[in-house]
Amino acid sequence: MKDSFALHVAPEGHPAAAPDLLRAIAHSGLARVGCFAAGDLHAGECERGLREQGFNGQVEWVSQGRPQDLEHFGILYHPAPGIERLAWRRLGLGERRYSLCGIAHATASHAAMSAIASLPVAPVRSWDAVICTSRVVRDSVREVLERQADYLRARLGAQHFELPQLPLIPLGVHSRDLAFDEEGRLAARAELGIDADDIAFLYCGRLSFHTKAHPQQMFSALERADKAGRQVHLILCGSFADEGIEKAFREAAALLCPSVRLTVLDGRAPGKRASAWAAADVFTSLADNVQESFGHAPLEAMAAGLPCVVSDWNGYRDTVRDGVDGYRIPTVMPGAGAGLDLAQRYDDGVDSYDQYRGHTSQAVALDGAQLAQAYERLIKDAGLRRELGESGRRRAREEFDWQVVFGRYRALWSELDERRRADAVLAPPLPQMVPDRLDPFALFASYSSVQLTPESIVELAPDASLAQLRQYRELEINRFAASSFPTLEEFGQIFGSIESRPMQVAELLDTLGPCDRPTLQRGLAWLCKMDLLRISAAGEQ
Repeated sequence: MKDSFALHVAPEGHPAAAPDLLRAIAHSGLARVGCFAAGDLHAGECERGLREQGFNGQVEWVSQGRPQDLEHFGILYHPAPGIERLAWRRLGLGERRYSLCGIAHATASHAAMSAIASLPVAPVRSWDAVICTSRVVRDSVREVLERQADYLRARLGAQHFELPQLPLIPLGVHSRDLAFDEEGRLAARAELGIDADDIAFLYCGRLSFHTKAHPQQMFSALERADKAGRQVHLILCGSFADEGIEKAFREAAALLCPSVRLTVLDGRAPGKRASAWAAADVFTSLADNVQESFGHAPLEAMAAGLPCVVSDWNGYRDTVRDGVDGYRIPTVMPGAGAGLDLAQRYDDGVDSYDQYRGHTSQAVALDGAQLAQAYERLIKDAGLRRELGESGRRRAREEFDWQVVFGRYRALWSELDERRRADAVLAPPLPQMVPDRLDPFALFASYSSVQLTPESIVELAPDASLAQLRQYRELEINRFAASSFPTLEEFGQIFGSIESRPMQVAELLDTLGPCDRPTLQRGLAWLCKMDLLRISAAGEQ
């Protein structure tokens, strides 16, 4: 296995910002690490970070002015997907001197998509790689690459594209950090006011309803679940971007789950995250955001021995096994064609990246009934909680511990070394889509369990009413995206059209007559997100 590599210390992606990776490197047994940096200041910071984590091997500064010296390491790891500029820099030095390895994690930003789209025209080789942290990340990367290739074929007659390897390697977790004994668990619960018979659910991560996980269905399902007379707690451990977002969370929780005791912990404060993990009985995270491509918190939960209730979305389906380590709740979003205007607004600068993510996520819904059932099963069954939690703990230790994951990095780098020695260098109407500015519902099509299609069947929930719709629409956690959804009048027409019977989406849109179909499709998904509408495939009725 490879015993050395070089780490790109770039100001925008400084490895000191990823102490978990530095710690994995420090305890991997590597003999030598190179710090590829513009100056000795950044190289010194890299070395200090490694030494603080316990690295005892050799650390060398490789000047960015002398990339040819990377030949001594054979691999340059860049902590982002954009290896294209590094490939151009290598071109004049000899392409077989060393391999490049990037990593694609969050792929929804313009910067990430543009970096990926540039790869077909950059001098990257088969002995280079961009690690994809989950299957949905790789799907999105391939989608951009394929659209860019279509354009280059039509525009330039290009026939051959040499691309880097796209291996699947997840992020990792230091599982020993999440091992709590019974004494620590009881102390944490006492600190948070959680009695022995109470059930504590934990959400740990960024507290953002538009860039991480919209909380409404979590709040509502916890309230609907039969609690068998037990007090249910919800611990939110993380940080809010501002006071307005915190106020919006608390307002929604007060309205939607008044019987649930809410505890908010600042995850940045020393000891608070550990207390949250130790005190909890169940972990839940209902990510619905296209920025979320892997999801680290479920790994921490599994390492802590907590059963997980998560959305069937992004990399969660690569980590949490449904019915084994917890439950994955099905998701639905509109099909391709319903979001090109959102992509264009983001590209034009009308919407910020935050707004783009928020407007897209508002059209992603979970199956609220299944969510409430999953919560209820785990509230009532202590044996089930133990069984799922122990299964997750084993999986975290055996498959996702950083020592295992970094071992896969090293195995990949050894493979790239072999490719660099053996692989031959191969000779090398206009598409309307801009390859790196796609409709989010096309680009992220594989994130959801199913898609809303013209054949989908929609019906109002039994207790759905326009009064509820108006109330939910005015919640701060929803109001921010009002401009990308139907008007109240249009929602009223939707209610009126399907009030009497279930109907296909195509029939509904025809009934409504001339209309903004992408906006109405997003509106249908949003009604499902609000648990006011049920969506099913044709034939499931």
